[in-house]
Amino acid sequence: QVQLVESGGGLVQTGGSLRLSCVASGSIFGITSMGWFRQAPGKQRELVAFIISGGITNYADSVKGRFTISIDNGKNTVYLQMNSLKPEDTAVYYCNLVQTIGGTAWGQGIQVTVSS
Repeated sequence: QVQLVESGGGLVQTGGSLRLSCVASGSIFGITSMGWFRQAPGKQRELVAFIISGGITNYADSVKGRFTISIDNGKNTVYLQMNSLKPEDTAVYYCNLVQTIGGTAWGQGIQVTVSS
């Protein structure tokens, strides 16, 4: 089994920055991609960003130019650098891992709150 543990969330003011981390542990035989989703109250869970283990990235239009995703394959850790934060970014953020073998895993979620 794989466990994903997120950290780095919290409360910031508009325009501030946060860096989320997600560490994967357990029986991991290969990572196809890791990414971040978020869910705000009353809204559907949406993709924020993902990164293929080789380094190719993809971002939601709403965060392009503000967020940066990166991965440390040796540590099985994915990061999300969040700059120029807006109140609309307020949500629970979930780490996601797609394994080469073994399916998909999810973190428990971490709160990000951006105040005006």
